Amino acid sequence: MFVQQLEPVSGSLGLSALVATLPLVTVLVLLGAVRMKAHRAGLIGLAVAVLVAWLAYGMPLGQTLSSGAQGVLFGLFPIMWIVVNALWVYRMTVRTRHFDILRRSFGRLSDDPRIQALVIAFCFGALLEALAGFGAPVAICSVMLVALGFDPVKAAVVSLVANTAPVAFGAMGTPVVTLASVTGLPLDSVASVVGRQTPLLALVVPLVLVGLVDGRRGLRETWVPALACGVAFAAAQFAASNYVSAQLADIGAALIGAAALVAVPQARRPAAEPVRAAVLTGVRSEDLDEEDPRREVLRAYAPYALIVVIFSLAQIPAVKDWLAEANRVFDWPFLNVAGPDGDPVSGNVFTLPLVSTGGTLVLIAGVLTAVVLGVHARVAVREWLGTVHELRFAILTVTSVLALAYVMNLSGQAATIGHFVAAAGAGLAFLSPVLGWFGVAVSGSDTSANALFGALQVTAAQQSGLSPELLAAANSSGGVLGKMISPQNLTIACAAVGLAGREGDLLRKVLPWSLGLLLVMCLIVYAQSTAVLSWMLP
Repeated sequence: MFVQQLEPVSGSLGLSALVATLPLVTVLVLLGAVRMKAHRAGLIGLAVAVLVAWLAYGMPLGQTLSSGAQGVLFGLFPIMWIVVNALWVYRMTVRTRHFDILRRSFGRLSDDPRIQALVIAFCFGALLEALAGFGAPVAICSVMLVALGFDPVKAAVVSLVANTAPVAFGAMGTPVVTLASVTGLPLDSVASVVGRQTPLLALVVPLVLVGLVDGRRGLRETWVPALACGVAFAAAQFAASNYVSAQLADIGAALIGAAALVAVPQARRPAAEPVRAAVLTGVRSEDLDEEDPRREVLRAYAPYALIVVIFSLAQIPAVKDWLAEANRVFDWPFLNVAGPDGDPVSGNVFTLPLVSTGGTLVLIAGVLTAVVLGVHARVAVREWLGTVHELRFAILTVTSVLALAYVMNLSGQAATIGHFVAAAGAGLAFLSPVLGWFGVAVSGSDTSANALFGALQVTAAQQSGLSPELLAAANSSGGVLGKMISPQNLTIACAAVGLAGREGDLLRKVLPWSLGLLLVMCLIVYAQSTAVLSWMLP
């Protein structure tokens, strides 16, 4: 049995913490300063983590490699299993041109560009984040807005800022699933607290978006539909994450937010020509005037309806229990680790959810989507393989980062850093979201930031007397605000709208919003750690 040590380097917590940060510092420097590709930085960081665990912490090399292998498996299944199948569904809609029908359908909901920004960037962007994440919402929504006549820079900025509130529950809840796994906290507990933080952002972001599109006039004339959309989205995200399912939080929020938006009479009024002339400075796509048969419009919406129905059925207690019977729980080979107190850690046992995981449910929805859209089985398989090829570097990045996280957690490196950081005391609650924000700003992924810093946040919380669930959730909630300034997302946005090389211009426009909303989140988390807002926590 390997017993974790908190002070393996010269018996000093400070020196041990300094050595334990080497893997994280390596990844962040390679990504942020050297600008190395994320998958390469992740692999190098993993190598550093293995060396620190083996040489500094005395973890046997076999157990070190075994812990990394466990992280790789978790990265593949269930994490990337969800992402691959979700993006596969989207690719089939593009191949059959039903995505174009969907885009035209959104364009006909309103001719007011401020409302279009809310429908596409905020609501539909949230749905795309729920299904795929990893930059897909920014790329797709930017292109859709440009097709409607938006200036490319404005379209990119609106899409980047909109991609905040849904990120913590993106890709069928992948970030919170990862957070629960690396921290050992129950998924329901973590999702519940995140669902009492990020909905507060949803109240503000729609108002920010109409302000970005049309300044003070946009706020003055469309604050009612923007607020209705934000309130409905926030309420649905809170309810789903706390009482239904983390995987359904963004899907439900996106659909209910859109329904509330179009239900407001003001949202359906034709926009004044001066507004359209001032906002729509780009070239409008000619295919927006095409009429689509009602049957094809229904088929375009069908994939998303299928996912909602299947996930809803999977939450019925009897069905949920039946699906869980296929789970496989086993002792992880070549791993026998005890914490500093001598008790075995949870990582010694691994649970493999074969059917109940979100990826399998999305796969079922994808098969049904292929039937509804008339995609031949051979073409559907080819699209699935194409999706895997498209995501090959993302798969390598996620698996290497999760392997790094598992090595750090099981060797005791994360515990050492957490004990050292706990010296911040009550101020830790205010700083906690900043750590997640920094992780996402560098890595471009809330999932990766949760894997890197989740266990650290929990250890620090336990040592400082704060709620572990609160600080773990704060890591994810703060992280969503780093998404808009991550080099990965900025590059995706520029490439989508034909602004290659102008990432700096976009960064200058979105950075103030990222920092301002981060400050708001820091104040929320700090207040939740005190009597002021502690009543908000479950």
